[in-house]
Amino acid sequence: MTGATHRPDRPDPSDDDLGWMLGIVFRGYVRAADHALTDFPGGPRGYQVLTAAINGPARNQGAIAEELGLDRTVLTYLIDDLERPGFVARRADPADRRNRLIDVTDAGRAAWEKRRSALRQVESHLLGALTPADATTLRALLQRVACSTQAADPLRDLCEVVTQVQPTTDRPDAASGQGGPTPTPRARRRG
Repeated sequence: MTGATHRPDRPDPSDDDLGWMLGIVFRGYVRAADHALTDFPGGPRGYQVLTAAINGPARNQGAIAEELGLDRTVLTYLIDDLERPGFVARRADPADRRNRLIDVTDAGRAAWEKRRSALRQVESHLLGALTPADATTLRALLQRVACSTQAADPLRDLCEVVTQVQPTTDRPDAASGQGGPTPTPRARRRG
């Protein structure tokens, strides 16, 4: 929004921009989550790693890195940070002794529960403009979008959507009927 110049009868053009909305909410969440997790090993990313380890059977570092979209080297350091206070332990994978499985300890579960409660308060504050039913609906919709995005190749799929949605009247040659096909998103980026 534009602050003092914003008028409800004249919506700001950015008000309906998904990127703008996600950015505002994300930045607010990150600031509050950073504060809630300031002394947690690895900060918010350490918390995500612990959450991934808690929510499922013991897995190796590669599987956790892939699930969270983290570089394996970064994940190694985060697991080291979580291992120091005894929140996780590495053990040999019986199926492949070259791999290490990540187990959550009782201390790790207790630390996670405490921080989960603090993050729920952050989430409640951020969603305070919504009714409880709307907040539940928003969570369900975001979960659906997040899961489908994670399961897909986002760049390929989004490029296909952009190509399908792009109106041909945006091209200068569309009115004359001259010119070639609409360039692909990749071609537009290079040109």
